[in-house]
Amino acid sequence: MMRRKLVAGNWKMHGLKAALPEVAAIARAAAANPGVDVALCVPATLIASAAGVAGGMPVGGQDCHAAEQGAHTGCISAAMLAEAGAALTIVGHSERRADQGETDADVKGKAEAAHRHGLRAILCVGEMLDQRDAGQAEAVVTAQLAGSLPEGAAAEWLAIAYEPVWAIGTGRTPTAADVAAMHGAIRAKLGELLGAEAAAAMRVLYGGSVNGANAAALLGCADVDGALVGGASLTAEKFGPIVEAAAGL
Repeated sequence: MMRRKLVAGNWKMHGLKAALPEVAAIARAAAANPGVDVALCVPATLIASAAGVAGGMPVGGQDCHAAEQGAHTGCISAAMLAEAGAALTIVGHSERRADQGETDADVKGKAEAAHRHGLRAILCVGEMLDQRDAGQAEAVVTAQLAGSLPEGAAAEWLAIAYEPVWAIGTGRTPTAADVAAMHGAIRAKLGELLGAEAAAAMRVLYGGSVNGANAAALLGCADVDGALVGGASLTAEKFGPIVEAAAGL
């Protein structure tokens, strides 16, 4: 099955209103490559402003709470993201799993909340370096996937992002064979959980030190349907070549 590539940027804790011209420039790069789906996940404080300059490019959040509302100081609900202009959100990023102690059950609840409010979700899974070195990478990642997959998961609103934690922001990347093997294992697990047809439709993205130099090789791997990009998504100069690499495949 041919799946459209999705290239999503994750600005993490970067981005003030002074960065809006970069959002607009990235949106122009997206418009110049209509064969690729491009999205930009910015800080919650920037969503409304970014959506105003992004044209047809979807703008998203980086997390949402599973609850509709309540005594959750500092958190943001899926309804709040949607009202601000978000079209999607990331859930379960490794930095939140590690820094905020998010469990698979937490991530599942967040993805389900996003779906309830009409948001698409990018659900992240990935292993630590010691787990890979111990030969446990596939077991860890597929267990995370099984525990985090929301009820009603479907390709229309959900994508999976495989992010080897040891490769995020380090400049290190797995080999193409490692990436293809893990993406194949993820798709096989999706087949067990959702059925073959739904698994074949689900996009599985790669994330971890993706840049313009390695994008074509990584995005060309079997079962890789796009990228979740961190630091290289902060400027059109660096993000544009990744989008162009996806368009060339």
